[in-house]
Amino acid sequence: MPVEPATAGLLQMLEDAGGPDISEQTPEEARAAMAGFAAMQAGAPEPSRVENRTVPGPGGEIPVRVYASAGEDLPVVMYFHGGGWVLGDIESHDGTCKQLLAEIGEAVVVSVDYRLAPEHKYPAAADDCYAAAAWVAEHGAEIGADGSRMAVAGDSAGGNLSAVVSQMARDRGGPAIAAQVLHVPVTDHSIDDYPSYTDNAEGYLLTRASMVWFWDHYLPSEDAGQEAYASPLRASDLSGLPPALVQTAEFDPLRDEGEAYASALEAAGSSVTVHRYDGVVHDPFMMFAVVPTGVECLKEAAAFINAHV
Repeated sequence: MPVEPATAGLLQMLEDAGGPDISEQTPEEARAAMAGFAAMQAGAPEPSRVENRTVPGPGGEIPVRVYASAGEDLPVVMYFHGGGWVLGDIESHDGTCKQLLAEIGEAVVVSVDYRLAPEHKYPAAADDCYAAAAWVAEHGAEIGADGSRMAVAGDSAGGNLSAVVSQMARDRGGPAIAAQVLHVPVTDHSIDDYPSYTDNAEGYLLTRASMVWFWDHYLPSEDAGQEAYASPLRASDLSGLPPALVQTAEFDPLRDEGEAYASALEAAGSSVTVHRYDGVVHDPFMMFAVVPTGVECLKEAAAFINAHV
């Protein structure tokens, strides 16, 4: 199908505004530009409680933001933001986390401000996200959560990190993760293997060149891209992982690798729900206030989490 009207309008607005592709910017320039996406998450309901704090991590204290509804012993969702491991932070996904909590209802959402590349290359981001999940599993009562009822969720690079943390938890004997939500996830460094990187290389917000730029900043070496905790699709064993919701977008370079990961999980015996959203570009989670499909994606994610946690 063609690009749906709200997304087409957004693409036209961005084209009219001009500006270089992410691949032509420095990380600092791209981070500043990403701050503008917060306006695409306006209007999310305010939760009962929002708390900024830190939790211990392998590289020092990790900032997190806790969003909570009223109550205690609530299920918890660890949220890992997108941005190609180079961009994004707690602020860039503040509206997304608030809207996700509103759709779930009674829960705690913990947004993790993991270390970014290129200052901190792989596996720093994954290690931070795992450490934060492990801390919440043990200390959830401190934030009103039941750490034994945990899901992980994330968009784009955050979808990658959600998949990786699920694998780490399985490999390391915990924490127990009941569900994983992978929204337009990065799953494989070998981008030349996927037609969607050719079909959607330019003109649909996220470009092929940008993904090369992200990977180049994230990885310490090309060989690292074949490791499972960088490219979760490359894991030798995908059995024993939590039920997964994989959401992809039609006009997204990452479409095919996300769906390939869903197929690989299913082949390994995992429970998988995969949903391709037609007519939209990369990362509806981040644009839910201007692209209605984003709200649909968040509602589906919330229903999936409520069904499993």
